[in-house]
Amino acid sequence: VQLQASGGGLVQAGGSLSLHCAASGGTFSGRTVGWFRQAPGKEREFVAGIWRSGSNTFYADSVKGRFTITRDNAKITVYLQMNNLKPEDTAVYSCAACQTCILSSVRNFRQYNSWGQGTLVTVSS
Repeated sequence: VQLQASGGGLVQAGGSLSLHCAASGGTFSGRTVGWFRQAPGKEREFVAGIWRSGSNTFYADSVKGRFTITRDNAKITVYLQMNNLKPEDTAVYSCAACQTCILSSVRNFRQYNSWGQGTLVTVSS
């Protein structure tokens, strides 16, 4: 399955953005999907994830309560709703999928074997 992330842009602090991760050539059925971000000069970090069954969601502490990850019923799009954005949320956001993720390592980007191109989110102060 190929992934395509979109929805990034420039927003003021306190604003909102919705990122989309679309699957092509297949669906997200049976796959755990994660969002990761990388700011300039920093390492890639986990943002949010949704377990392959759709029954569990996971968040980094830094975004908990502000970001929400969901998946559509057709399992071809995963959304990341980002509210109350802060300048420190500025980064390139990428979505990724894996079929063999284990629950305890959802936050580990090395588990993911399908990646989409990133989308840039810039939050101005």
